[in-house]
Amino acid sequence: MTLNDLNTLASDEASAWFEQCCASKTWIYMMVNARPYSDTNALTEQAKNAWAQCSNSDYLEAFTAHPMIGDVDSLRKKFANTKAIAAGEQSGTASAPEAVLQQLKEANQAYLDKHGFIFIICATGLSAQTMLEALQARLPNSTQQEIVNAAAEQIKITLLRINKSLS
Repeated sequence: MTLNDLNTLASDEASAWFEQCCASKTWIYMMVNARPYSDTNALTEQAKNAWAQCSNSDYLEAFTAHPMIGDVDSLRKKFANTKAIAAGEQSGTASAPEAVLQQLKEANQAYLDKHGFIFIICATGLSAQTMLEALQARLPNSTQQEIVNAAAEQIKITLLRINKSLS
């Protein structure tokens, strides 16, 4: 997909394209309606500005489109539209020791139980051990602080996905 292609897609097609980058309907709407983009910098700036205008419920909506880190079954079943992208993002879990993966699974569940949403981190380039350490460090935070932290990670993920998807 080129930027020109994105600019000229029908609204429903553009919505589907942006949804693979971030699943917040509010964010998608703002991105589709801000077209055309003059260049990738304008697209990137709009992505950040639109995200900053989103509410906590928009953030939580976006978080639901992510599989738990290391949860391959969830990745296959629920997230078929972002499977290839998310699998690449989570490649650090592919060669992790079983003990680290088990700790990730347990800490992810504890995080979900405490905060009501899964742990969000821009996992690209991170080892499973690094992700586990970040999860353990953030687990004691308040849920409001974690919404802020996860939203900051989400925009990093979104921007990476935009850049990967544009040729």
